[in-house]
Amino acid sequence: MLELRDVHVGYGRTTVLHGVGVTVPAEGVVAVMGHNGAGKSTLLRTAAGLLRPARGAVLLDGVDVTRLAPHERVRRGLAYVPQGQQSFPHLTARENLQLVADGRKDGKAATAEALATFPALEGLLGRRAGLLSGGQRQQLAIARALITRPRLLLLDEPTEGIQPSVVAEIEETVLRLAGRGGLGVLLVEQHLGFALRAAHTYHVLESGRITVSGAAGADAEGAVRASLAV
Repeated sequence: MLELRDVHVGYGRTTVLHGVGVTVPAEGVVAVMGHNGAGKSTLLRTAAGLLRPARGAVLLDGVDVTRLAPHERVRRGLAYVPQGQQSFPHLTARENLQLVADGRKDGKAATAEALATFPALEGLLGRRAGLLSGGQRQQLAIARALITRPRLLLLDEPTEGIQPSVVAEIEETVLRLAGRGGLGVLLVEQHLGFALRAAHTYHVLESGRITVSGAAGADAEGAVRASLAV
C-alpha cells in the first residue's frame, strides 16, 4: 500500500535519509528500528507528507503522492501518530476526539469504535488531556487517529516513556488492529521485543541508510541487536 522509493530527505543542507526504500503492505506491520538520530522519525514525516524528498518518491496504492499535502494523504487513508503522546492539553479527552470526529459523516460511530479499542479512555473523557498519564495520552493519540478509519497507520515510538502495563496493552492493540485486516502499519519503535513480535518484516536504519532487513520474530532479535551494537 505504501512505498517509499529511494528517498533522499533532509533539513536545509543536511541530508538525513540517503536513498531509503521501504514498502508496507495493505495488511500487516513493518517495523523500523535504529538508534536516536538514525532518521526514523524523518522517515515517518516523509511518509505523512510533512517533509518532501529532494529525490525519490512516495507512493500510496501505486499512485505517486510525493507532492500531496498531509491532509490529502489523510483523505487517501493515511493516519500519523507522532512521537511524544501528543494531544491538546487544555482540552478534555472527549474534545480531543471531537476535533477529528466533527464534520465526518461517520464521526460518532468512528469515535465509539476508537473508544472500544481503548476502553480505559471511557472513564477519562471529561479529564483534560494534560492531566492524563503518558500511557493514557498515547492511547488518546492512537484513538484520535483511528477515528479517520485509516488504511495505513504510522506510529512513531508508541511505547516511549510509558509504564510496562500500558506498553503491553498498546502492543496487544497494534497486533489486534493489524490482525483484523484492511490495515497496514509502519511502526518506528525502540522496544525491540515489541517491534519484532508485532511486525512481519523489519528494517534497521543507521545514519539514514537501511543496513539490515528481514522477517521479524524471535529469531531476528539477535541479528537486530548485533546490528545496533555496531
